[in-house]
Amino acid sequence: MTESQNAAQDVKGEDRRGLRADALRNEDAVLEAAKAAFAEQGVDVPVRDIAARAGVGIGTLYRRFPKRSDLVAAVFRQQVDACAKEAAALAAIHAPVEALILWLRRYLQFLAAKKGLTSALHSGDPAYDSLPDYFRGNFEPALSMLMQRAVAAGDIREGIDPYDLLRVVGGLSAAAHGEEDFLERMFALVIDGLRYRA
Repeated sequence: MTESQNAAQDVKGEDRRGLRADALRNEDAVLEAAKAAFAEQGVDVPVRDIAARAGVGIGTLYRRFPKRSDLVAAVFRQQVDACAKEAAALAAIHAPVEALILWLRRYLQFLAAKKGLTSALHSGDPAYDSLPDYFRGNFEPALSMLMQRAVAAGDIREGIDPYDLLRVVGGLSAAAHGEEDFLERMFALVIDGLRYRA
């Protein structure tokens, strides 16, 4: 699939090419408003508040996202997409190990933002069933590319599974409970471990 075709796919994996420009703008505004509202107030924030924040009518929101779970899943996918795309952008302008470290920090930011969605994502709603595969299918290739560059440069050791590293960093984020000093110390240990015997 080409880059322009990718751009025509919405965050739910559906084709956006049939939508008018104003409909696309409205959808993007709703997703941005929902992301901010979820982070501030949790996923139970009134949908009317999200629509008002986005500057759209409630009917506009419901036409694209008939259920709250549709909106939550779309916000999650949007955040995954944005984080995964940064891997290539960082690789283009930074040395291999710097790009890797910067992206892992970006991944930590993604995890912190996702905390507002955690309870919903584990609610058992079938709208969320595909999200773990979406998460892994986007993040694993992005991280793998960065790790391969760093291995080739002699910056990190070989033989580390990208998914294992995603899980380790995710575990650190969960264990930190907002303690930034602890998270920084543990993150530094992970980076040292990647460099060990490089």
